[in-house]
Amino acid sequence: MRPDILNPVFAEVETIPGVGPQVAKLLAKLGIGRIADLLYHLPTGVIERLKVPAASPSLIGRNVIVEVKPFEMRSPRSGRGPTRIVAEDREGNSISLVYFNNSGWAKKQLPIGEARIVSGKLEAYGDEWQIIHPDVVEAGKGPEPVAREPVYPLTEGVTNKRMRELAGEAIERAPELPEWIEPSLAAREAWRPWRSALADVHHEPDSRDPRRRLAYDEIFANQLALMLLRQSQRRHRTVPLPGTGALMGRLNLPYQLTGAQQRVIGEIHGDMAQQVPMLRLLQGDVGSGKTLVAVAAMLAAIESGAQAAMLAPTEILARQHFDTLSKQLHSLGVRVAILTGREKGRARESVLMGLADGSIDLLVGTHAIFQEKVAYRNLGLAVIDEQHRFGVSQRLLLSQKAERPPHLLVMTATPIPRTLTLTQYGEMDVSRIDEMPPGRTPIETRVISDEKLGEVIDGLGRHIEGNGQAYWVCPLVEESENSDAAAAEDRARILRQRFGDGNVGLVHGRMKGPEKDAVMAAFASGDLAVLVATTVIEVGVNVPNATLMIVEGAERFGLAQLHQLRGRVGRGTGKSICLLIRGPNLTESGRARLALMRESNDGFRIAEEDLRLRGPGEILGTRQSGEEGFRVASAEDVEDLAPIAQSDAQLLLERDGGLAGERGQAARICLYLFERDQAVGLIRSG
Repeated sequence: MRPDILNPVFAEVETIPGVGPQVAKLLAKLGIGRIADLLYHLPTGVIERLKVPAASPSLIGRNVIVEVKPFEMRSPRSGRGPTRIVAEDREGNSISLVYFNNSGWAKKQLPIGEARIVSGKLEAYGDEWQIIHPDVVEAGKGPEPVAREPVYPLTEGVTNKRMRELAGEAIERAPELPEWIEPSLAAREAWRPWRSALADVHHEPDSRDPRRRLAYDEIFANQLALMLLRQSQRRHRTVPLPGTGALMGRLNLPYQLTGAQQRVIGEIHGDMAQQVPMLRLLQGDVGSGKTLVAVAAMLAAIESGAQAAMLAPTEILARQHFDTLSKQLHSLGVRVAILTGREKGRARESVLMGLADGSIDLLVGTHAIFQEKVAYRNLGLAVIDEQHRFGVSQRLLLSQKAERPPHLLVMTATPIPRTLTLTQYGEMDVSRIDEMPPGRTPIETRVISDEKLGEVIDGLGRHIEGNGQAYWVCPLVEESENSDAAAAEDRARILRQRFGDGNVGLVHGRMKGPEKDAVMAAFASGDLAVLVATTVIEVGVNVPNATLMIVEGAERFGLAQLHQLRGRVGRGTGKSICLLIRGPNLTESGRARLALMRESNDGFRIAEEDLRLRGPGEILGTRQSGEEGFRVASAEDVEDLAPIAQSDAQLLLERDGGLAGERGQAARICLYLFERDQAVGLIRSG
């Protein structure tokens, strides 16, 4: 149960006077539902205002506070356009106060002949000076605009002034919390207490020390929670699965294992031979051979008399794994089954019975494989593919499907920077495949302006004429699966007009599973020359004959996503090309991303740069991994502070493993504050 001291922090925003359902609805758009959300909705900058007696040319472009007296109102003749209220300052200079809407409000706030204090950016407009949508207060009444005003992220209907007032109310309600930071560290950094640091950041957004302290708090909570999870896992005991090598020895491998694969398989087999459940993260770039390593692990489990399960994030990837493993393991007598949301009736019952009586050795599927009715006879190993798509809660659900915790291997083809490995996967042992199989030709990457779209389509035609296959990925239009699907549908229609309906397939997230699978199967068999898609094909699709990847609107994608998409080609022996089509409005960061993609095929280098540009994600707790970042900590903060926080958390647990002492109790409050309730539960269950 959450400590009572945090009750004010987790109260709903409607408890603040003046915040009714309508305002709460607006705040919800900013992710603000509780006082805690207001506390951590931090300013992103500050407006500097200069109080002046009168306007002057030297003040153009500056935010000013000046007393004026309106003398004329100019309304738009046609009913369209801005309302201009012309006023003069104390030295007789004319300033137009411009409003593009709500002229009635402007008239009320700026009556002719009455002095008002206005503030805003002074601009030149032809021969006039103007301030657009100034803040207004009656001279001599009410507080004047502040000289330094924090600037908050806003949504329509919530002004900066209102957000500042709400933040102030939240700080007033925030309690003084006991200190969880190691005293010597707090003294060395000269950090003020939690509540004071929050107030400092809201009042002086460009002050570095208090923001750094708040960043440390959430990184510390992250590290402590991961350590508690690891500690809990290490206390458990399970059945060792050393394997015999009999099945692996009979496996017909497509190529000789690389040194990196052999090393990683040795690390995994070493873990599985222990009574402590394996908890290992396997990193490997696109095409490095992670799936074969997972096969070696699953065969060791089956050799030892246990069952294995493989969890994939999408139905497309699950069915691809199922097809590959069924063909690969059939001659070994390994019984493979699949379970997704699509299996119904007798097919589903047959799988459930096979799992329960042990006649199924290996189950592949989506999150359906750890639903309540799914019971295994002897689950010994769980493999999770594309770990960044799953949260820790889902991972633990799978672990609970066995009488004893199964060994757990999680894989990702998204290379993870060193700092994120520490903050997101700190409870795991880490293996990295840093060597590519022989014969992999680097993918040539080119960046092309969308002005040359016609030439790209012509080139695609020549590629098709040469019996080649290609992907065409449509841009991220906005945060909407529907709009992405519409973009893909439009592109497919245009390409079908050029190349014929029978040559162009389409897949997107709104399609039903069987429909998507049918299109993917037609593309994989070579019946389709072009597959138009949204990012549903980002992970796992494997068509060796597809040697051309076209990404439209490439500047809208993150680096890691572009690298994953590029990895859909280059899977056969032929030369592969990735064309990144960019739009006209290219930002500096967009230009830098595309330049790096052109220069490098190294996923780990790309991942480090992606972290620098986009910031860290977090996975522990109920939030999903990868998508949502720390609220305060930047990528630089993580790099700088994570090692310190890790050391601090480790020292605390060495001294007080149950977090029962004075500082331990404070650390529990920190865990609850950052919603690591699950970690506190691990202390109790341990």
